[in-house]
Amino acid sequence: MLTIRKSEDRGHADHGWLQSHHSFSFADYYDPAHMAWGNLRVINDDVIAPGGGFGTHPHRDMEIVTYVTAGLLAHKDSMGNGTDIPPGDVQRMSAGTGIRHSEFNHAPDAETRLLQIWIEPRTKGITPGYEQKSFGDAEKRGHLRLIASEDGADGSVTIHADAALYAGLFDGAETATLALDPARKAYVHVVRGALAVNGEKLIQGDAALLTNENNLNLRDGHDAEVLVFDLAP
Repeated sequence: MLTIRKSEDRGHADHGWLQSHHSFSFADYYDPAHMAWGNLRVINDDVIAPGGGFGTHPHRDMEIVTYVTAGLLAHKDSMGNGTDIPPGDVQRMSAGTGIRHSEFNHAPDAETRLLQIWIEPRTKGITPGYEQKSFGDAEKRGHLRLIASEDGADGSVTIHADAALYAGLFDGAETATLALDPARKAYVHVVRGALAVNGEKLIQGDAALLTNENNLNLRDGHDAEVLVFDLAP
């Protein structure tokens, strides 16, 4: 079964310096029909204006993955990490017993766009942790590249959750197929462009929620960037 969630049906928050679209209930956006999908709790599609950013704030007991698609995100945290996250890099923070961090776009004349993803951990109260790795376009071109997994397989970042996250770029005749366990859930988020997901056309910001499916097929891409989640039931 495949259900499409259109981009325009997401929650939206306008903070001036931040435009944020929420795939699931978050902050002041509440929709009891869209609280989570399996253990995927948050996908926020954020655009940060030049000079804007999130001041220091806390998290705990969540696996947080940041996927930057444009601009540069400056990160600092209570674990002593201070780094810039460019497009192609994937950041993983395990909040565990508690962390504090900030995120800013220091560019004077360019926006930063990112997807902030929260996945519920398998175990609460773990020691906080941080990881950042780069995955170039060549690794994702016409292919679903594993970028986050519970065991850090294939050089992916390690998340302490029963989930795997793939990223891909598709255009023209490029296609990809991913075998799915029908007992689990899958989620497809179109970051940009357009493509067909199991025959259904999706455009930027759209998502496909899958249950009881054996395969995922991606094709007919038009400058498409996509994230695919394999999730606990």
